[in-house]
Amino acid sequence: MSRTRLFGSLCALVFLVNFARVVFAPLVGEFIDAFGIREGTAGLIVTLAWLGSAAPRLPAGWALTRFTRRRVIVVSGAMLTAGALGVALAPGVLALMVAAFAVGLASGVYFVAANPFISELFPQRVGRVMGVHGMASQLSAVIAAPAVTVALWYDWRYAFYALALAAAASTVLFVALAKRTDLPDAGASDTDFLAAARGEWKLIAAGVVLMGLTSFVWQGLFNFYELYMIDKGLPRATARNLLTVIFAAGVPAFLVSGDLADRLPHVPYLLGIVSSFVVGVVLVVVAEGLAAVIAASVVVGFAIHMLFPAGDTYLLASLPDESRASAYAMFSAGMMTTQAAGSWVVGEAVEAGAGYDAVFLALAGGLVVLVAAYAALYRLGRVPGGAAGATRAA
Repeated sequence: MSRTRLFGSLCALVFLVNFARVVFAPLVGEFIDAFGIREGTAGLIVTLAWLGSAAPRLPAGWALTRFTRRRVIVVSGAMLTAGALGVALAPGVLALMVAAFAVGLASGVYFVAANPFISELFPQRVGRVMGVHGMASQLSAVIAAPAVTVALWYDWRYAFYALALAAAASTVLFVALAKRTDLPDAGASDTDFLAAARGEWKLIAAGVVLMGLTSFVWQGLFNFYELYMIDKGLPRATARNLLTVIFAAGVPAFLVSGDLADRLPHVPYLLGIVSSFVVGVVLVVVAEGLAAVIAASVVVGFAIHMLFPAGDTYLLASLPDESRASAYAMFSAGMMTTQAAGSWVVGEAVEAGAGYDAVFLALAGGLVVLVAAYAALYRLGRVPGGAAGATRAA
């Protein structure tokens, strides 16, 4: 069977694991009303889902030195099924926090195993396939807010019951297709997790700082986007569905960025994306009126979603076969841990009395400093990796 069909099953799985993470954002207001909590606690629930996504990445990276990528991906599907059921059945805030963390665990295991696996399935088209894979992930983000809107007609828990059922079915499909596909052995020599981390630490650190801090700002922005838009005076339903606008703008961004990442020098390209994201955040802050807010949401959504395939291509195309999965797991863990606290920090700042505008402008200013520092280091030749068009043997 062709690798393309197997890739299709992975796109189905990534749709579900990403839906499980982003669906918490449009439910923040619902959690506040249903459980009688405040913004800080609601932000912590979202942060726990993303911390859960960060937590297993180092253990999963080690597991990839002992087990095949296929087995680890199957485990992630089983974890997602169980975690989604846990959210659906959660009787209170503490149980919801535990279940949100469990759902995050499944996504962390999946991405650490699947991203290197996909880059090895199609070694000559890393950027493009990461873009398509990311687009499948992004489609789930597009439907998250509408799905919540529909579920709230009955009970928000129904969304998680459906997620559990779909996750189980998709995992079974992946197993069936993997058994009939000629799989690559590019990661067979990746057997020493710590050696890979030591050998590639400069590249790992460069990726963690740039991707992690930019995603920290993104986490704080999108997880409070609904409440921020309400604060700007928009109706609640409109505010919730502006998340759909942001995520829909990201669908073509993945495809465009994946193709460009195969052609452009990675580091300048990444810095250009981060700069565009900063512009988008500023536009969101200064926008007044629905039309202006929609336009600013499109800019920020398109810019931030160009970052993810570009960043993955930067790492995966720069890493050798013998350390790819291990080093990528180290990067992924560091990047996710860095970004996960974004929603908690924003929630605490707002609860302490800071205005949304001031918080987001301060975060955007921090990214300006980050871009300037990387640009200077790049000119001095101190940023590792990043040659576009890198190729490897299948």
